Amino acid sequence: MTNKRFKWYFEDFIPGESIQLGQRTVTEEEIIAFAQQFDPQTFHVDKVAAKESIFGDVIASGWHTCSMMMRMVVDGFIGDSSSMGSPGIDNIRWTAPVRPGDTLTVTAETTGAKASTSKPDRGVVNTVWKAVNQHGQVVCTIDGMGMFGRRPQD
Repeated sequence: MTNKRFKWYFEDFIPGESIQLGQRTVTEEEIIAFAQQFDPQTFHVDKVAAKESIFGDVIASGWHTCSMMMRMVVDGFIGDSSSMGSPGIDNIRWTAPVRPGDTLTVTAETTGAKASTSKPDRGVVNTVWKAVNQHGQVVCTIDGMGMFGRRPQD
């Protein structure tokens, strides 16, 4: 009998397949609170200064956007997986500002999967996470990789 402790193992990530991770609506209060603590640039924390910026209003920090995406990834699959962490991210792009009231939809597409030859209990999965706002506009992409345990054999 196979031990299926987790829903997601290395073998479950098929290149070309996408996982829908749900939606999250962003509030002005959380944008400002995150930025006050981690990225206090004026267009993130000061409504008056933000109106005079190139953005015309308060926008979320890119790091806030990445953090929201990470939460959705953990809730969507990593939290119920054989994840062993990540050796890194290759690319992050903030392609449009995230504004108060935006609803982000996040997906994770598997772009590659390679079993380890030196450590046969694991493999590396390459993914692209994409956040799209309610207007269909891509606001952020993250190209990264994660290490996942192999499914235990009988």
